[in-house]
Amino acid sequence: MLVVLGVIAATSVGMIVLYNRLVRLRNQVKNAWRQIDVQLKRRHDLIPNLVEVVKDYMSYEQETLRQVIAARNRAVAVEGQGFEAAMAAEQGLSGALGRLFALMENYPDLKANNNVTDLMEELSSTENRIAFARQFYNDSVMTKNNAIESFPSNMIANLFNFRHGRYFEIDTAARETPRVDLR
Repeated sequence: MLVVLGVIAATSVGMIVLYNRLVRLRNQVKNAWRQIDVQLKRRHDLIPNLVEVVKDYMSYEQETLRQVIAARNRAVAVEGQGFEAAMAAEQGLSGALGRLFALMENYPDLKANNNVTDLMEELSSTENRIAFARQFYNDSVMTKNNAIESFPSNMIANLFNFRHGRYFEIDTAARETPRVDLR
């Protein structure tokens, strides 16, 4: 009888430990997403300032500037609408910013402007922070997914409906380097 009670107690403690680990991993993934969200907000706040400063220099590139602002507005509009919407909007914004940066190379006066230089530095720093936050998020998702798939925690994960996390990926178009023609 004591052996049976001991086995039941050990099994219960094991299940509690595994469940708590899965909860910690789920919360870590949520926290990692919030860290990305903070950096994205920072980027969203910097973009209008950058566009305002460069618009006088880039009089022939107004359509590109409109695309950047439209992509930024779409990204801001999907805040709180979930991972999928945010990921899609941010991919569009990254693509629009890439085109803007490529075009800015054609304007030496613009590159020499201190305000533009400062804003580009801030935006570059923010992009690096976003990249690190995405890396941490994807590492957290991998750890959670490994726990969900590994025995014996997979039984607890199935029992309590823990789901795999989605990696923050960039689409194929965003992977391509913008082409700059300096002729």
